Amino acid sequence: MNSPIKRAAVACLVMFALLMINVNYLQAVRAEGLSEDARNTRNYFERYAVQRGRITAGGKVILAQSKEASGDFKFLREYPDGKLYAHITGFFSPESASGIEAARNSLLDGSSPDLLLRRSIDLFTGEPTRGANVDLTINPKAQKTAYDALRQSGKRGAVVALNPKTGAILAMVSLPTYDPAELSGTDKGKVFGRYDELAKEKSQPLLNRNIDRTYPPGSTFKVVTAAAFLEDDSSRGPDTVVDAPQSLALPGTSVRLPNYGGAACGGGQVSLTFALEKSCNTPFGSMGMDLGYDKMREQTEKFGMGQQLGIPMSVAKSDFGKKEDQAAVAMASIGQRSNQMTPLQMAMIAAGIANDGTVMKPYLVHKITDAKGDSVEEAEPEELTEAVSSETAGKLREMMVSVVANGTANQAQVSGVQVAGKTGTAETADGQPPHAWFISFAPADDPQIALAVLVESGAANVGAEATGGGTAAPIARAVLEAVLNK
Repeated sequence: MNSPIKRAAVACLVMFALLMINVNYLQAVRAEGLSEDARNTRNYFERYAVQRGRITAGGKVILAQSKEASGDFKFLREYPDGKLYAHITGFFSPESASGIEAARNSLLDGSSPDLLLRRSIDLFTGEPTRGANVDLTINPKAQKTAYDALRQSGKRGAVVALNPKTGAILAMVSLPTYDPAELSGTDKGKVFGRYDELAKEKSQPLLNRNIDRTYPPGSTFKVVTAAAFLEDDSSRGPDTVVDAPQSLALPGTSVRLPNYGGAACGGGQVSLTFALEKSCNTPFGSMGMDLGYDKMREQTEKFGMGQQLGIPMSVAKSDFGKKEDQAAVAMASIGQRSNQMTPLQMAMIAAGIANDGTVMKPYLVHKITDAKGDSVEEAEPEELTEAVSSETAGKLREMMVSVVANGTANQAQVSGVQVAGKTGTAETADGQPPHAWFISFAPADDPQIALAVLVESGAANVGAEATGGGTAAPIARAVLEAVLNK
């Protein structure tokens, strides 16, 4: 073979090799990026070519569904009561999704491997592909009641309710809210423009305050400090006498920790029940320091704090805070300093006490069925942690019942039902009025619901209205009644 032919052959081989490398690079490395590229109009239209499954609550109430469209788009997404369920369903936009729409996307659009058999049957019969239906654990009555009660407060906030025996989420409301239909259209200009507007709003309506953000829990956290105190010595109980000075010296500082409003707490020594009823700061700050950082943090972890949870949406991690000095431990033990909790975590604490000390893993998806109604997946309740012994849970239950019957949470009382609860008022670092909190479960002897209520900057007035008992407890009462009075 002469030299020119050899050079031509080598050049062909090199070009062929480069072509194969490029093909493999595009298929193996850049395939996903190219598929998701906003300029890929074929992918854009295909996103609306499949009839996505329904999202329902209680198997009946439709939260999201696809309706037939015209033109280049076969189906469009609609949300019959969008604002009420926005932070649960999320939205389905031209290029992204959120909430259940994102967390269960492959099932809703029919592409999940779990639907392979269904797709094969549809291919054989000539039927178009349809997504699976996702039924949620949400109780529509409880959801609507929580939404209305929180909205009437005129404040930003969150309400989340659980079945303490299973972990099923019965209600999850975050205000302010938004209309997911505005972010689920096909006009990219309108959708992206509206998203940018919502994202820039100071009130952060896109934020699910139950799971996306942590807050100082204030005095609601005192039930965790009480749990650690009781677990540390099984001989202790609701009648155990604890020191309760009007103010508590914080080691290494010139600062003293006062009770709420600078008030006295009994006669300087009170029962543990009385301290919880009146939400005295000094005894719980003292308990936290006596127990020490390690024991306090261990107790928080037993309630599930610090674990990465998915419900299936990802949940921000709650945290007792880093190890500092004894003064910091005292403040963290009354729910301040670097102590940060999500409303969901606080509901899990109430649920764990209600469930004899066992915290169940929270979940939002009850059942998934294919387009023909055949079951694809069903939830199975799962234990998350053993927070306290059943004996300690019983003691805490007794004290929390007394808080509602005789203490700061009397506005959470439900006629004919024994309610357990704990109020909280949490100072904020930004100079805003304190947050108002309330955690609860009922009936105390056979709990069917546990919940947490957070009203951001809800403690704007003085006296009773400045506590979770005046602002958050009435909201909780309405939700308790909605679930218990069937």
